[in-house]
Amino acid sequence: MVTIGEAIRLATARLAKVSETSRLDAELLMAHALEVEREALLLSGLKDDAPAHFQALVLRREAGEPVAYITGRRAFWTIELEVGPGALVPRPDSETLIEAALAHFGKAGPTTILDLGTGPGTLLLAALDQWPQARGLGIDRSEAALAMARGNAERLGLAARAEFRRGDWAEGLQGAFDLVLCNPPYIEQGAELPRDVSQWEPHEALFAGPDGLDDYRRLAPEVPRLLAPGSIACFEIGASQEQAATALFLAQGLAVRTRHDLAGRPRCLVLTA
Repeated sequence: MVTIGEAIRLATARLAKVSETSRLDAELLMAHALEVEREALLLSGLKDDAPAHFQALVLRREAGEPVAYITGRRAFWTIELEVGPGALVPRPDSETLIEAALAHFGKAGPTTILDLGTGPGTLLLAALDQWPQARGLGIDRSEAALAMARGNAERLGLAARAEFRRGDWAEGLQGAFDLVLCNPPYIEQGAELPRDVSQWEPHEALFAGPDGLDDYRRLAPEVPRLLAPGSIACFEIGASQEQAATALFLAQGLAVRTRHDLAGRPRCLVLTA
């Protein structure tokens, strides 16, 4: 048997060829194997024997499976979401949308929230956790993703304020909202992606036509009717799409501001009527 620390070191070296965050991946997998939080793992001294089944987890990651699918969970904003195949893995970049909404509404927050393409409930549940007085609706085409979203809402104690409904973007949706959130597919068809994305995550949540703008073209005409007075919509974009996506929303009479992610890349378009 090797110690926990040695097992993490060996796993880090093995995973370096498939991941840019090999040390973090190894630590998360070990924490999962030990059924503890990563922080507790790092404070434990790492001198106990490593669990035998840790190697099986490393093999799955080495084969390209996302860490979030292996562990079944992913931290996002102030919450932790259960995730799995059939739903997009939440990314830190998407927190830029919540930051933009917080900058606009402050502590008072919105009252009604719409999350288009909610996946496992990522943006909606983060917003509801941020603003305890708000209620929200999450729309998605995937029943698998909606099942995860409902489960996450229940586990987080947010089910009473969150409704999830199957739908095709805003088609047939009535009413206006204080905050509209959307992380649509925006990757160009045929673009090269890391193996853990291209071979595991749902393509319908990733790709959007030859230029990655197909869903923005569908969504832009719907946004004005979804916005209540004083409201905003926050749309995630790819780092090279600021100009093209902005033009689509400007054509609908919307005002557009850009918010950048922590790496300084354009990541969120903030839209107002």
